[in-house]
Amino acid sequence: MRRLAVFLASSDGHDPAYAELAAGVGAELARRRIGLVYGGGRRGLMGVVADSALQAGGEVIGVIPRSMVDREWAHEGVTELLVCDSMHERKALMARHADAFVALPGGLGTLEEVFEVWSWRQLGFHDKPIGFLDAGGFWTPLLDALRGIADAGFLPQSTLDDLAVAPDLSGLLAALEDRLRENRRPTHGEDLR
Repeated sequence: MRRLAVFLASSDGHDPAYAELAAGVGAELARRRIGLVYGGGRRGLMGVVADSALQAGGEVIGVIPRSMVDREWAHEGVTELLVCDSMHERKALMARHADAFVALPGGLGTLEEVFEVWSWRQLGFHDKPIGFLDAGGFWTPLLDALRGIADAGFLPQSTLDDLAVAPDLSGLLAALEDRLRENRRPTHGEDLR
């Protein structure tokens, strides 16, 4: 894995542990020489993960819509800042530059981004793995809801099983690497078990 797209909040959240997690992810990606691809912001957890990766000597590619640059939300100190015209183009550029995707704590934007690339994978538009860093059980309620959706017949179990989920970055990176090696991906509507 050369580059990892990380979806996460542009705010700090209430618990300082979220910023500590983002900082740890940025530093560890740099240590492993895995480039960071992210939303290009300088605030919140976005800014923390980027700053941490940069301070550790890592490559950081930010992708941000022009309207957000105009509002001075962009991180000007990243390795490369790609400015685009829309949120849709932002996600497509992030997907093009990354080998896998991970969701850290975040809100609606994080959910929208990770669900879009996950649905693209399910539909066969790409074969890049998707993961949730479930540190402190942050994503557990969502994952439980997704299990309920699968149990109700609206999400193939193979698609749910395809998600890489781990409470720590090392475990999550190992799971993503396994999926990259196996080139495993679900087929829409097909249960691969």
